[in-house]
This record gives sequence, C-alpha cells and structure tokens, in this order.
Amino acid sequence: MIALIDANKERRSGVLRWGVEPVCTVLQVAPQTYYAAGKRPPSARALRDKVLAAEITRVHAANLSVYGADKVWTQLNREGIRVARCTVERLMRDLGLQGARRGRTWVRTTDSDATLERPADLVDRRFTAVAPNRLWVADITYVKTHTGWVYVAFIIDVYSRAVVGWQASKSLRSDLAVDALEMAISNRHAAGLDGLVRHSDRGVQYLSIRYSDRLAADQSVASVG
Repeated sequence: MIALIDANKERRSGVLRWGVEPVCTVLQVAPQTYYAAGKRPPSARALRDKVLAAEITRVHAANLSVYGADKVWTQLNREGIRVARCTVERLMRDLGLQGARRGRTWVRTTDSDATLERPADLVDRRFTAVAPNRLWVADITYVKTHTGWVYVAFIIDVYSRAVVGWQASKSLRSDLAVDALEMAISNRHAAGLDGLVRHSDRGVQYLSIRYSDRLAADQSVASVG
C-alpha cells in the first residue's frame, strides 16, 4: 500500500499534482497511517531482503546473467548463504532478473553414470575457504544463442568468488571440463596448488580418467557431491 502511494503521489492531472492526501482518499487510507509508516525503521525482513538482493545480483551477473532462480539459489547455498528458494525467486522477480529461457527444449548439463567410481564429498555443502586456491567449485551451464545452445564450463575460487577458468563448446564433451581446468591451473599455478580441493557434481565429465589425471598431476584433491 505504501509503495502504491509513493508511486502515484507525484502524478499530475494537467498542472495539478495528485499528492498524498488525494491518493489516500481513493485508497481509503488515513494520511497519518502513511506518514507513520514512513517513520518506522525497516523490518528485519526488509533489511535481509536488501542484503540478499545484492548477493543475488552479484551471482546473476557473475554467471553471464544466464542463471535462473534454481541455479542462483544453489550457488548462494554453496557459498554458505542460507536462503529459501522461494525467497530467491521473489527477489529476482522484484529485481527484474531472469535466467536464460529454455522454451520447450530441455538441455542436459550433467551426464551422470552410477557405475563410475567417484571421489568422496569432502565439502558437504560447506562452501567456504580461508585463502585462495583452497577450494574450487566446477560447474557447467548453457546459453541459448541464435545458432543453438552453447555449453560453458567454469571454475570458481570459493575464497574470492572469481572465475579462474572457463571454456565454451557446442557439445557436452568431457574435454570441455578439462579445458576449463587447464585454464584455471595456468592462471593460478604460480601461487601453488598443493592441497587444493576441486569440487564438482557427479557428471561424467568430472569423473573421466583424463580429468582425474590432470588433478593428480598438480596434487589437487577431487571432491564430488
């Protein structure tokens, strides 16, 4: 109600400004109620929404503005920011943010194989790090272009939230994840990667022999969950 009054109080009919009182009269709200509401401090929910809105905007922008509510929610929880999915959806709607539209086409970014041996989950949803190159998180997303779907593999350093490696391809091939890993290692190798935990989902791209061997070559530890 308050937002509606704020949105209309400056409107004009010819040279006449509507003002607060006429709008309140139409809405059957006492002007004193409007002015009192303006003096009240923001509620705890409003304050948290403001903080979450900034985090949602950051995650959405950092991922090429293709993440929808599901992926933004997942990433926030990976980073230790506990928030309900419905809250992310509500705030993204208020902010005018949306992910890449799928239309009627369903695009797979995870190709799992239950028969493949996989490393243990060393992260257990604790997406925090005390220094750079302690925990990297890898994922694959996709973008719809005028020529079709493009897959993007990327790796994020949890400490700085920076994308340290990425690669794009028109196919969901295992080399896509390896190429992103190669870029990340090249960008950060000088700092030393001993003891680095590299976390991903259960996609076969991350369980391939070539990918595992590349991790082992730099003494990185794989984590899958």
